[in-house]
Amino acid sequence: MKQTIMFAVCAAVFASPSAWADPKVVPGPGFDATCFQPWSAQTKHFQWEKKSGPYRIALVNGYVGNLWRIQMVKTAKAIAEKPGFKENIKQFKVISTGTDAATQLGAIEDFINQGYDAIVTIAVSPKGFDRVIRLANKKNVVLVPFDNVLDTDKVMQVNENQLEIGRMAGQWIVDQLGDKKSGKILEVRGLPGNATDRDRSVGFREVLAKNGKFDIVQVVGNWDEGTGQKVAADAIAVHKHFDAIFTQGGSTGIVRAMLDSKHPMVPIVGEAENGFRKQIVKYAGEGLLGMSNGQSPALVAVAMKAAIAALQGNAMPQLISVPVPSATYKTLKDGENYWSGLDDNMFAASDYPPCGITITAPEIMAKDEKND
Repeated sequence: MKQTIMFAVCAAVFASPSAWADPKVVPGPGFDATCFQPWSAQTKHFQWEKKSGPYRIALVNGYVGNLWRIQMVKTAKAIAEKPGFKENIKQFKVISTGTDAATQLGAIEDFINQGYDAIVTIAVSPKGFDRVIRLANKKNVVLVPFDNVLDTDKVMQVNENQLEIGRMAGQWIVDQLGDKKSGKILEVRGLPGNATDRDRSVGFREVLAKNGKFDIVQVVGNWDEGTGQKVAADAIAVHKHFDAIFTQGGSTGIVRAMLDSKHPMVPIVGEAENGFRKQIVKYAGEGLLGMSNGQSPALVAVAMKAAIAALQGNAMPQLISVPVPSATYKTLKDGENYWSGLDDNMFAASDYPPCGITITAPEIMAKDEKND
């Protein structure tokens, strides 16, 4: 009799929607395709059980030691107070856990168990999240990795095409070098272990390999200005001359290393730091034929907006594609895609108009990057 009762209880638990609530896979098109554009025609769509708002949402960041991450956290705090977000958010919590995957996974699990409705996160590793994905589904929590995404199609994710960012960098350098099909290229990598760093490097090297026999010198800059300046300076001291440079971040530090070492200006592809774009404008005539491709910190706002839309029961693409904002020394315009009167230490690409996300630099800079 006891065994029968036990089987009956277990059957009831596993049949309960709250016990295991994987999002349904549904046909597209999804909700607001202008904002939430599927990665490809093959991208599947998810639909979660509708919840009544307002919602408890957490941002679980990993590393917070570079300008992009700092601005991203500030952007998240600022956007949470804007119309379209504020009325849908009952509580917004931010935590940065560092580079240890176990610590980040523990923080995500803790928010799930606290009853948060959605968690947006920059994963410190593209693997190892299966357990928290299962737990989020079990608790009907919407988990949205963005920027550094996961190697899985079991969760909704938001990103720019990192392979394409690398390919754009490689093609720009090939185009600027013209008939020169060999030479020494400095590649300044990002934070090790991240999918973003990996995919950008793969795309970059893919293009160079198809267009010549280039000697690529690789250093790790952690997407950080100070670190990038040091490793670039060390590389210049050892190798004396580079024909072009690709840096994933900390771009202003790379240019400063060139200036300090009196290295002649060469084609450089970097991120969308306002300071880097100012440097491009200033030194283009001396040979800094720069391209600035933005991985916008406003990705966090798109991830938060996607989480809210999913909680409201809308069909959403499993992988949401955000266009790459790009500018070159030929297209930079003061007050439009860079600001000569604003701080170097901000990313010029901070809006996402297709989603109605507009946020000003003063709003962002008024916030801090601290855990709260």
